[in-house]
Amino acid sequence: MKSSLLVTGLLSLGLLTTASAPALAHHGNAAYADEITEFTQATVTKFAWANPHSLIYFDATDAEGNVVHMVVETAAPQALRLIGWAKTSMMPGDVITVRMYVARNGNPAGRLQKI
Repeated sequence: MKSSLLVTGLLSLGLLTTASAPALAHHGNAAYADEITEFTQATVTKFAWANPHSLIYFDATDAEGNVVHMVVETAAPQALRLIGWAKTSMMPGDVITVRMYVARNGNPAGRLQKI
């Protein structure tokens, strides 16, 4: 009796875990390219310290030498604080190198990989 109750409990737990896994996901990476794009000598125009993700707006030059106005999504402020960032970590005029997964749809946006 106890073993069948244990098996039933474990199966129920397994089914609950499997059914709830999609609900635990925040959002996927389908909107972003698989390869990393790097922008060197990018100039920060704005740093939005906000939930659910902080955003870094910057100007960079593309392969043809044209200035492109980009925005990259970072982690939430709570997560950025854990790695030493503050709302004053980026200021307009700062020159940075940004590695990011760019949007697949061609929008000048992406998700931060490294800065």
